[in-house]
Amino acid sequence: METTVVWLLFGAFLFLLLIGAPITVSLGVSALAAFLYLDENPIKFVQIAFTSVGSFPLMALPAFILAGALMEAAGVSKRLVNIAETFAGPVTGGLGAATVFACIFFGAISGSGPATTAAVGMLMIPAMVNRGYDRGYASAITASSGGLGVVIPPSIPMVIFGISGLGLQPPPEAVAKFGEFQTLSIPKLFIAGFLPAFLIATSVLIMNYLRCKKRGYRGITESWSFADMKKSLKEGFWSILAPLIILGGIYSGFFTPTESAIVAIFYTLFVGVFVHRELKLKDAFHTLETTTWISGRVLLILFTATVFGRLLVENQIPAIVAAGLLNLTENMYVIWALIIAFLLFVGMFMETLATIMILTPVLLPIMYSLGVDPVHFGVVMVATLAVGFQTPPLGENLFVASGIGGATIEDISVKAIPFAITSVIAIFIIAYFPQISLWLPSMIGY
Repeated sequence: METTVVWLLFGAFLFLLLIGAPITVSLGVSALAAFLYLDENPIKFVQIAFTSVGSFPLMALPAFILAGALMEAAGVSKRLVNIAETFAGPVTGGLGAATVFACIFFGAISGSGPATTAAVGMLMIPAMVNRGYDRGYASAITASSGGLGVVIPPSIPMVIFGISGLGLQPPPEAVAKFGEFQTLSIPKLFIAGFLPAFLIATSVLIMNYLRCKKRGYRGITESWSFADMKKSLKEGFWSILAPLIILGGIYSGFFTPTESAIVAIFYTLFVGVFVHRELKLKDAFHTLETTTWISGRVLLILFTATVFGRLLVENQIPAIVAAGLLNLTENMYVIWALIIAFLLFVGMFMETLATIMILTPVLLPIMYSLGVDPVHFGVVMVATLAVGFQTPPLGENLFVASGIGGATIEDISVKAIPFAITSVIAIFIIAYFPQISLWLPSMIGY
């Protein structure tokens, strides 16, 4: 029975994808077919799906998307980029480094890879091209750095991972073998993402420096100007304050991640209307349109992916896969390598949020049975799938950067490969050394 359900689920899902059906339709039809085969009441399908989109933490998703869109329209991202530029100064490949820093700043607000790429790329790609950077390289470094937007907190994929994993408890045999596991929570995932994000950013910065030195891309200025730094910090004070208020409120316990997203929206409206005075009514309506489109697409996927995942768990598919992995090898380094390779492959073809919703019910129980902390696994999973933003054929960041910079997808993809390789090396380090993810949460007392 279990084998038949697996073949039916994945067979129908892959067949529908191959003939061009949207991922929501593929997930929904394959799950419904399995329900009918198991002679389950279809009303249960609707109940599970409705519960999945009715959770309080999920409200953070559209709120963070709206906050990121508003901050771009309110001139916040422009000032963050200016700060990054002045601090890069005379460093070789300084504009490329400024792009990485700008993505870190904006990623700490938007929580989205494509949104970060678009906001920073609109300003940085033309600036790099004007200073002699190759158009393809400028687009590649922007697309590669944009992926940091989903690792640096607050991160939309981490919110989705937290929601997907909250209902998955460690198997009793895993608790008996390894003891009690840490409780999975979204604030804990946010805190755990800091050091891994900076490790990946450092790897991208090193690769940028080496390639810019070879290509002869010099710094922005001859020397650092403290007057310019002071000026950019003064002009960008309200922009820098945004992530500090959002993250500070979450970690101090003053408000939840969901509430922090609402705070971010009102803060941005205040800054855009009364401080920068750049937020126009037309732009505000456009951000609502963007938020509605992205949120609706994600919620539809979540609706069907939750039912798909529930069927996998109820038919003990994760336990079967875990047993297969342990029969193959008990070496944790090898198991991590297999899982990272699998996630990299899937990330090339599937949208990140959909992948998390589908695979978390499969992989998290496996990692529990191997004694892996759920927060650590969540960080590794999100960081690995973030590489998919810069790798074809899906590569959403590549398409965004190509649309802005005018370089071909092929040209950008080739020039983004070294950045993807260094990011993967950093991910292996994060996976093999759990304390990189878990040290900050333990220090803060989560």
